[in-house]
Amino acid sequence: MSTPLEQAYLVVQNDWEEAIGDEGGSFWITCKKGGMPGKHGTVSNTRVDAGNKQVSASPGFRVGELKKYAVDIYHDDPNAYCKFIAKQATFNAIHKKSVVAIDVTTSGLGVSASTDNKLQIWDTSNGTVRRTLEGHVGDVYTCRFFPSGVVVLSAGADIQLKIWSAETGQCPVSLKGHTGAILDTAIVDRGRNIISCGKDGTARLWDCGQSMCIAKLYEGNGDINGCALGIGDNSLNLTTSREPNEREVGTEGKLLLLACENNNLVGVGVRNKKELFKFTCTSAVNCCAFLSEAEFVCACQDGRLYQIDVRNVNEPVASWMNSGAAVLSLLPYKKGFLASKSDSVCSYYSAVSGEKTFQLTGPDCDPVYKVVTDGSSIYTCCRDGLIRKYRV
Repeated sequence: MSTPLEQAYLVVQNDWEEAIGDEGGSFWITCKKGGMPGKHGTVSNTRVDAGNKQVSASPGFRVGELKKYAVDIYHDDPNAYCKFIAKQATFNAIHKKSVVAIDVTTSGLGVSASTDNKLQIWDTSNGTVRRTLEGHVGDVYTCRFFPSGVVVLSAGADIQLKIWSAETGQCPVSLKGHTGAILDTAIVDRGRNIISCGKDGTARLWDCGQSMCIAKLYEGNGDINGCALGIGDNSLNLTTSREPNEREVGTEGKLLLLACENNNLVGVGVRNKKELFKFTCTSAVNCCAFLSEAEFVCACQDGRLYQIDVRNVNEPVASWMNSGAAVLSLLPYKKGFLASKSDSVCSYYSAVSGEKTFQLTGPDCDPVYKVVTDGSSIYTCCRDGLIRKYRV
């Protein structure tokens, strides 16, 4: 296995855009690499002229373009660059406690869950709560919209999957069968079938119409922390000679990735219910995501990230490890992906060479549990109870 690329990286004061606002304002900046001592400096606003800021930086640091919500910072030795992007809106009235799950639609709706067992539907333009979804009897760990954008799937500690109308708040369907908390879900095509995984070590395929489990897709040792569903590459054996269950819709050609607590990333054929490959990491795998039919990324508790090609699983295409902070969520974005971490950092990693990185700022040392997008804005949810909205 290749050694993760330990690049130098920059860390900035979480409220930098406010601190630099007035003449004489400043914010701190740090350059870090591996186990080396960090190099610290400041960026200061020395003049305000017709609304334009003139800034200076400590030796070794350079400031590129500075806008209201974005700033480019460079460091010379070690060589590092990052564009820092500040939030454009903060929604602080949706939840009162830590927000652990979030999803958004292109039509202006958001759904989120917090540690006070609140599952809320809200307006992505202003954070106004539309309705509360009540029915779970334990913590909700995951929530997402069906492709229609008007139906919600949620699950959590009460070992139930619940399907809700986002328009009425009613829950016509509850699915039971797991024997441990449900940690993640995936929706097959338009949603006649769904997939779930969790602490009982199983991944299950469900029929929503008949509220029943069609099959166990996988059963292993230990928790399954996350899953991702995509179209599998033609090099994989995704076919089966057996006739599928008549209640299966859209499972042909689908590959399921499973992020496991026992350090393994497992690939499973959804139609044939077979384990197709296994990639072993150095610590628990927290999450995974498809980048294309042939490539995916997985991320670990020890901060390592791996870009993997299914045609040669044993040799990662690329790997990264900027810090030891656990990676908590992944979002495919542009030509790479966003990764949110337990140390409040949410960064963009490019899957192609030469593309510049950026980082979303705002949280102050609090874990960012999830990052999602509606195609025009990016949203994060955090332990501090806030949902932040960004434009990149």
